[in-house]
Amino acid sequence: MPQDRFTIGQMAKATATNIETIRYYERIGLLPAPARTSGNYRAYGSDHLARLSFVRRSRDLGFSIETVRDLLGLADEKDRDCGAVDVIAREHLAEVERKIADLTALGRELRDLIGRCGHGTIAECRIIEALSPAKQAEA
Repeated sequence: MPQDRFTIGQMAKATATNIETIRYYERIGLLPAPARTSGNYRAYGSDHLARLSFVRRSRDLGFSIETVRDLLGLADEKDRDCGAVDVIAREHLAEVERKIADLTALGRELRDLIGRCGHGTIAECRIIEALSPAKQAEA
């Protein structure tokens, strides 16, 4: 295969993306369908590789499929002001920070539960007690 053409396996390896995920991205339109060889194998170009790398990095940063679709659309408009991208990134950052705060609170609560453990029997277990529906109903 020429240097500027890649098999799906090469694309997968170059971007650390599962082959089935690449096919999925094609099906949902995040990655355009590649040309086909005479043997009907996919033949990706360097543009496909760059786009898949963009999608992969966006997903690694936690952007949703729909947000990645929006970012790709914006990335295709080279002369457009980048304010819309900034808004998307800031909204995502705020969501990530909310999740971090929630996880931090969850960690505190779990540490507190574990700290209450008297290392006795299950019948006396403060963790089991805190998780019990009867205990939650009283709260």
